Amino acid sequence: MRHTNDLGRDRLFPLVCRLSIPTMLAQLVSVLYSIVDRIYIGNIAEIGGLALAGVGVCGPIVTLLSSFATLVGLGGAPILAMRLGEGRRDEAEKVVSNGFLMLAVLAAALTAIFLLLKGPMLMLFGASEATFGYADTYLTIYTAGTVFSLLATGLNSYLIAQGFSGLGMLTVVLGAALNIVLDPVFIFLLHMDVAGAAVATVISQMASCGVVLYCLLRKKAAVRLRWGGFDAALMRRILTFGLPTFIIISTDSIILIILNSVLQRYGGPGEGDVLVTCATIVQSWFLLISLPMGGITEGSQPVVSFNYGAGSFERIKKAILYIGVLSVSFCVLMTLAAHTPVAPLFVRLFTRDAEIAARSVGYIQIFTAMIIPLAVQYTLVDETTALGRVELSLACSLFRKSLFLGSIIALPAIFDAGATFYCEPIADGVAAVVTSCVFAWQFPKTLKKRAEALRK
Repeated sequence: MRHTNDLGRDRLFPLVCRLSIPTMLAQLVSVLYSIVDRIYIGNIAEIGGLALAGVGVCGPIVTLLSSFATLVGLGGAPILAMRLGEGRRDEAEKVVSNGFLMLAVLAAALTAIFLLLKGPMLMLFGASEATFGYADTYLTIYTAGTVFSLLATGLNSYLIAQGFSGLGMLTVVLGAALNIVLDPVFIFLLHMDVAGAAVATVISQMASCGVVLYCLLRKKAAVRLRWGGFDAALMRRILTFGLPTFIIISTDSIILIILNSVLQRYGGPGEGDVLVTCATIVQSWFLLISLPMGGITEGSQPVVSFNYGAGSFERIKKAILYIGVLSVSFCVLMTLAAHTPVAPLFVRLFTRDAEIAARSVGYIQIFTAMIIPLAVQYTLVDETTALGRVELSLACSLFRKSLFLGSIIALPAIFDAGATFYCEPIADGVAAVVTSCVFAWQFPKTLKKRAEALRK
């Protein structure tokens, strides 16, 4: 695999594949951070079911923490790529240094806030008296390592934006592989149970963070991490660019938190914990879809941003088409997997309870029924962001989330707690249609405006 890519001249489809597939695989591997934890925890003797429900409550909270890394990382990556496309390397280096400072400050603030509020937060977000202890233990340890998670994830986007897609994948694979190895050691060999899973995850994130920093500090980096050049206006621009993806991920997390809370409320004692356990397994399957698909659409953003900066509009059109084809193809495969023995095999990794396993498979098929339209939504929203039309991306993201949230509130009140799993396909199908219409209307105007700016 090539280590560098010419974003302005390489053949487009191979270029999109070289950028998106490693990023997709990196995201797929990163899913193992949470999924492997859940698999091992679900198989702890005697306490596995309740421990899995407790860690499941933490899952969306952990993702919410990580979303701040994408706010800065994916907010700065398109700007970095545009500056490289314009030949302004010094300005590209300023993006990296400002991003580093933002990530460090965010990590410190989030660690303090989450450690102070974790108790009432967990009970509000779906923990029960039976699962609170497991959730509290896991979240406390994980939150203490927030700085490593944010720096590793956020700065990795700056590696990929320079064309180092292979290195970007390596940093994630290293952390995930380490987590897979350390989990059974801490959970079973050292008898640390849930605490062991959290410790293994933090150590793995430390390793990924170290590799990313090394890659950005070394002399061979196309754009190096340096101290200084801090610019409030640039920081605001990074936040503006990162906001749509941040909203997608953070509101996904918030909605899943609300989903767990609704399941616990409408399910009642006993049944609520069962539903949260099923939801934890369903969300693990959905992560296998959403994060790799995000890797395809986000990993390809530098191609669109670079050529937008260079004024190569035909390359932009073809790149977006290829990105969409890859995303849809991936979701077709995952749809087929949900209706074959793959899904039951996946579920059995988490639980030996036949009833929970059967219900989880059914909920997976419902929850992911509209992921093919979701692939269109992801492609158009992320590539609209790459073109600098943040307000459009934000509006489309918020529309989908509003549908999801409205369904979560309405469906269980009208039917029962299990109806909550229909919220995702309703939001995915309707939002994909609306976003496609908005893109078809605004995309030609965006290119026309850029062409006029280049002629001046």
